[in-house]
Amino acid sequence: MPTRPYVIDEMISAKSIAARIEDLAREIAGSFAETDKLVVVGLLRGSFVFIADLVRELDLPVEVDFLEASSYGDAMESSKEVRILKDLRGEIHGRDVLVVEDIVDTGFTLHHVINLLKSREPKRLRTIALLDKPVRREVDVKADWTGFEIPDEFVVGYGIDFAQRNRNLPFIGKVRFTEGD
Repeated sequence: MPTRPYVIDEMISAKSIAARIEDLAREIAGSFAETDKLVVVGLLRGSFVFIADLVRELDLPVEVDFLEASSYGDAMESSKEVRILKDLRGEIHGRDVLVVEDIVDTGFTLHHVINLLKSREPKRLRTIALLDKPVRREVDVKADWTGFEIPDEFVVGYGIDFAQRNRNLPFIGKVRFTEGD
């Protein structure tokens, strides 16, 4: 549980997120138009809201799977050590795969997951991130599609948490500490 009091200022509205997801889904559907089925892999836990909204907008046959990778725990800073806590249930060899990430910050998690999944020899592997913080990048990795590029702010909402809180907010909000700034 957070020990310092904080408030959350709305940064990206629910309406803006929904509109951007519609646009992204059209682009992705165009890119994978010839696929027999797209395996959409959500990186837990932060991407669960994003993946649910995204797959509902995709005009493609999809299969959904999840992988849980962590480099944060309850901390605000990446440990740089990526651990796989839950692996895929299905096989991706020879299949079209879209990895769905909530936020690309340092890049360690996405880089690790891409390398792991490439070793399983998918037909095509593409990535999408709802949020991107390029100013924080420590590993050379970039998602194929990005919802929003954001500044170096600590954010919550729309599936993204702070110490397992605030995932249920319908918008992306900036955490602002109110004491001891």
